[in-house]
Amino acid sequence: MPALSRLALVPVPLGNDGTEFPASHLGKALTIKGSLETTGVVHIYGNVHGQITADRLVIGVGGYVEGDIVANDVRIGGRFTGRIYARHVTLDGSAEITGRIFHHTVTVAKGARIDGRMPWRPLNFFERLEHLREAQ
Repeated sequence: MPALSRLALVPVPLGNDGTEFPASHLGKALTIKGSLETTGVVHIYGNVHGQITADRLVIGVGGYVEGDIVANDVRIGGRFTGRIYARHVTLDGSAEITGRIFHHTVTVAKGARIDGRMPWRPLNFFERLEHLREAQ
């Protein structure tokens, strides 16, 4: 898996009127191979094979991501294989996880399936991720 390239988490971009840009959606019929980067919110209902960097990420039921995720907030209702670096992680009851979740807070719903590790990290761990040994 490639090393994490864009590692500093940035604030959500605001329009001229001070409101957040609308969320982006990757539909069920789409597959992305490579990097997906946004400073906003992205909802994945299709497939992504590669790295995702976002402020907020939702993997919906039926969605699948294989790779690395760097985000402030992650919610998973679909399948994920790889590594997550996120301050806050929520795993819905339909989530299927294989890999590692580096988090400050995590919420796991009854029924979620996890094959891996979920090491806790202090908030300052997420300030500059290029210093992480695990990400090298």
